[in-house]
Amino acid sequence: MKIRVCTIDKKGKKELYVPLIEHFKKIAKPFANIEVVDIFSNSIAKAQDASPSLAQEAYEKALEPYLNGYKVILDPKGKEVDSIEFSKILQKNASITFFIGGAYGFGDNFKKRCDLSVSFGKITMSHKLAKVLLMEQIYRGLTIVNNHPYHK
Repeated sequence: MKIRVCTIDKKGKKELYVPLIEHFKKIAKPFANIEVVDIFSNSIAKAQDASPSLAQEAYEKALEPYLNGYKVILDPKGKEVDSIEFSKILQKNASITFFIGGAYGFGDNFKKRCDLSVSFGKITMSHKLAKVLLMEQIYRGLTIVNNHPYHK
């Protein structure tokens, strides 16, 4: 199984969350190959300074090469799923790409190009924390699918 997590986020090796992300990638290896792709550029920064709609367009352009396989976006307005439902998404798809947008989220055009929109609830959290939560849920979902005791 191949899982990709694409985020609009500056790369930072000294950040607080990096060890957690690497931890979940490592312990998930028996079940899946997980790739994390952080994308940020000068054009995204300029678009974010200009307007929300230009920012969303810049995100979509940057994420275009990764729009393959089963595509899932994290969106506060998406479908709220529990861990069992989340594991079924993993179970049904051999190649999945998860997307976490930038500060202005995703535009309607990008949302239409994806297969599923998922929400981790109504709370607001940073994109970096959402990435850690996503990584944990991916690992939890993989353990559910493979009947590993982590999820119990």
